[in-house]
Amino acid sequence: MRNMDLRRMLLAAMFLALALLLPFLTAQNYMLGQMLLPMHIPVLLCGFICGPAWGMAVGLVAPLLRFLLLSAPPMPTALTMAFELATYGLLAGLFYRILPKKVGFLFVALILAMVGGRIVWGAATYAVYAVGFSESALTWQTFASGAVLTAWPGILIQIALIPTLMIALRKTKIIQEVTQNGNKRAAAAASAPVSGNADAGSGQANLSE
Repeated sequence: MRNMDLRRMLLAAMFLALALLLPFLTAQNYMLGQMLLPMHIPVLLCGFICGPAWGMAVGLVAPLLRFLLLSAPPMPTALTMAFELATYGLLAGLFYRILPKKVGFLFVALILAMVGGRIVWGAATYAVYAVGFSESALTWQTFASGAVLTAWPGILIQIALIPTLMIALRKTKIIQEVTQNGNKRAAAAASAPVSGNADAGSGQANLSE
């Protein structure tokens, strides 16, 4: 169990590193970065593979850490992205765990996570403006532009790339062990009240209190 937790932690660290590095691909063009959303992909993958807790942690830390190290994304964008990406990682891991493990439901989990993340981004952006951290008010036009109209290439890339990667990775032993470990823990917890030791005199199993 400890080895599995360590493996999950190491994978989360790798996804965090990717979230910090991938934006360099669009560093010379801010609008291109807004369109392709390179930081979103490792966060979503982390949620799917490492679980909701690690996905949320990586999503929350990645934009804030990148701001501290490189001042990009700038504030308050880094703050609103932190809430958005944390929601991506949390919902991706959560829906992937509770939905059936079929390809169609993989797309459902991804789309629900993306929709939830965009809603939280809108709420965070509105809150940032309300407390005076931003001079730009959030309107339906700016929300639609930031959430969909500008970002549609990145959305399409995520929908095409992430399920493809997950389908390929689910065939590997390492990813199977990591993603299925949560279900194994739940099954073990459900069977824990029943003791494996039987009463030799009565032939009945002892139940723990």
